Amino acid sequence: MTRTQRTVSIAVIAVLALAAAGYWFMHRPTPAEPQPDDTAQATKADAAQPRPALTVRVAAPEPAELAVTLAANGNIAAWQEASVGSESAGLRLAEVRVNVGDTVRRGQVLARFAPETIDADVAQAKAALAEARATAADAAGNAARARTLEKTGALSQQQITQYQTAEQTAQARVEAAQAVLAAQQVRGRNTVVAAPDDGVISARSATVGSVVGSGTELFRLIRQGRLEWRAEVGAAELGRLAVGMPVRVVAPGSAEVQGKVRSIAPTVDPQTRNALVYVDIPGVQANAGIKAGMFARGEFALGKSAALTVPQAAVVPRDGFNTVMVLQDDSRVQMRKVQAGRRVGERIEITGELPAGARVVTEGAGFLNDGDLVRVVDAAPAAAK
Repeated sequence: MTRTQRTVSIAVIAVLALAAAGYWFMHRPTPAEPQPDDTAQATKADAAQPRPALTVRVAAPEPAELAVTLAANGNIAAWQEASVGSESAGLRLAEVRVNVGDTVRRGQVLARFAPETIDADVAQAKAALAEARATAADAAGNAARARTLEKTGALSQQQITQYQTAEQTAQARVEAAQAVLAAQQVRGRNTVVAAPDDGVISARSATVGSVVGSGTELFRLIRQGRLEWRAEVGAAELGRLAVGMPVRVVAPGSAEVQGKVRSIAPTVDPQTRNALVYVDIPGVQANAGIKAGMFARGEFALGKSAALTVPQAAVVPRDGFNTVMVLQDDSRVQMRKVQAGRRVGERIEITGELPAGARVVTEGAGFLNDGDLVRVVDAAPAAAK
């Protein structure tokens, strides 16, 4: 075979090989497309369902016995105040022993006046009394002798009468001198200013060295340290109150104290149509947050009544109304308007039309709208707590 023939043979073989490769490529089998399995179908089905808007907890409203109260406002004042003043005029105040806020006992010395002037007056009255008694003794002796001579006729009846009159006059002077001495001794005792009753000093105007007149007030005393809350209650509510009823009084600084109704005013103010209710506040000395002159609020405990309560988080204000989200059978929520009432701890009273066996959303209610689909989780942890 010549060289030319070998070249032609190789070219023919190459063309045949390329033709066979092209035929195989054009007619090769295509791989089968994968079919969706059951899991994929389920995922698509789930994707077609609506998604819950929020995961929430629900609870049924619980019945409870809640206290019925009547709120009022008023001033705190002293139960009674005593004005301690001076009974002696023109004396110098030598000593002041108490100050505002001090607790004193009945008869305790509060202040003293300088006694020198009074001591001199007492000494003078004693001397006058001694002189009067001496004069009375001499007059009594003369009258006795005159009476012994009356039967003898040695003295006239006029002279005897004069001696008897002198005796009576001298005795009257003794009694007058005794009265003057007693008055001076009273003035001497008045140099000591004593507390008229147990209590707390609420005001002091006494100053050492001052000369005060009779009747000048030196101290003001809250008798027995007792304060009272004078609550203003409307005429329509007076019939619900009674003497001895417990009251909770709260001062502006959040100081709280328990009291009792002492009395109810017999008249109503014609301008405000309110009456004063006097509430005794005990133990005010131990509570620094309660002071006379404060404006305080309080609540009268009228009794108890049945109520339906839910957690406070379940009540959401919307558009000026209080609402709760009630869970429906299809796991959707329905918004219901309710009235919020009394609060106790973390729960609040609600009044409104709720279906029997209703369950309200207790966590997440503020993020829901009417008709939202929710997922409910077990509320066992909250119930256990």
